[in-house]
Amino acid sequence: MGTYVPNTKDEQSQMLHSIGLNSMGELYDTVPEEVRLKTPLNIPAGMSEMEVSRKMRSMAAKNKVFPTIFRGCGAYRHYIPAIVKQVTSKEEFITAYTPYQAEISQGILQSIFEYQTMICELTGMDVSNASVYDGATAAAEAVIMSKERNRKKALVSETVNPMVIETISTYLDGTDMELEIVPARDGLTDLEKLKEKLNDNTACVLIQQPNFYGLLEDGDEIGKLLSGTDVKYIMSCNPISLGILKTPAEYGADIAVGEGQPLGISLSFGGPYLGFMATTHKLMRRLPGRIVGETKDDQGRRAFVLTLQAREQHIRREKASSNICSNQALCAMTAAVYLAAMGKEGLKRAAVLSMSKAHYLAQRLCEINGYELVYKGEFFNEFVTTVNTDTDKILKVLEEHGILGGYPLSKNQILWCATEVNTKEEIDTLVSILKEVA
Repeated sequence: MGTYVPNTKDEQSQMLHSIGLNSMGELYDTVPEEVRLKTPLNIPAGMSEMEVSRKMRSMAAKNKVFPTIFRGCGAYRHYIPAIVKQVTSKEEFITAYTPYQAEISQGILQSIFEYQTMICELTGMDVSNASVYDGATAAAEAVIMSKERNRKKALVSETVNPMVIETISTYLDGTDMELEIVPARDGLTDLEKLKEKLNDNTACVLIQQPNFYGLLEDGDEIGKLLSGTDVKYIMSCNPISLGILKTPAEYGADIAVGEGQPLGISLSFGGPYLGFMATTHKLMRRLPGRIVGETKDDQGRRAFVLTLQAREQHIRREKASSNICSNQALCAMTAAVYLAAMGKEGLKRAAVLSMSKAHYLAQRLCEINGYELVYKGEFFNEFVTTVNTDTDKILKVLEEHGILGGYPLSKNQILWCATEVNTKEEIDTLVSILKEVA
């Protein structure tokens, strides 16, 4: 670090002299001699900027980048306006962290405040935190924040993304909460089974809208079922779908969560993404993480502050209900810039196009002998079909044509996805290839 830290040798000498030392080595006098490094580390020599650039391009070239994608499952390819990366690439914004000396960093705080405001508008909720690590984490944190002294059972629909269920299970393993899965029927949450499982020990019910199979759950009926009870209603959402679907608040949900990746963030081989969380005023103080608020300074000027944060993490750790101590500030800002660039009508347009193209894709696929919709319910931009050949073979052939096919659910079922970026020509080409495979 001595050659990295931006100070001169003379400055280093002055600092050493001020603490009564003559060399950097004396800083480590308390470290036992037998554990000190005697020889230089066995690492390659440094490279020039041009050599590093060439090396990184060579490594990146090993990645398979598909020009056409028909896969979703929680991560989606959408059109990202150029202004999104133009704004978020500014060096003053390149940080994924919430500042500890918060009020000094007014720009970062404002970006978080704007993000929170837009998430509240999107979900219909009263308050949002500054984001969490990803959508699965958000779901798990929502389950934990719903816990009551005498309510420790979480009911999670079988139609929720399996990876989200796994994350919730992992989180609850370190608590005294119990996870119970509500079975599915015809690709939707079985409401009769849900009614049977509800009891005085139930802390929350979590559903996904649209669900893992792309179907639209009966959110209204679940809302009516839980209305007037102490059971928290958690809805995990695809944020793009909220451009045309009811908000979680309109369904009667207490907590809205989801994966924010569709909001201007590239697929990027798995991350980083962000989890959004929003809730009602009643549950505001249970919300994990940070909340940025707007105020005025002593001169009456608009200012931003950290209004709430999980104080238990700092001063009463034994009482902490969450170990979230950071957030995805850069990803959250990306989502805010995307939403600002798209606007209400732009988001609605993206949702309508995604839904219409998915329905056109489903129609074309079902023209192929052996391809049928597995579930007959209404869907947004994903759906499941049977296939007439082994899924591995189908996906391999598509890959050879530069197409990432749907997600294989079994040897004869695939979960397909379409968004506004998929063209009619791409869909027709996909169908043509699948007919040849058959």
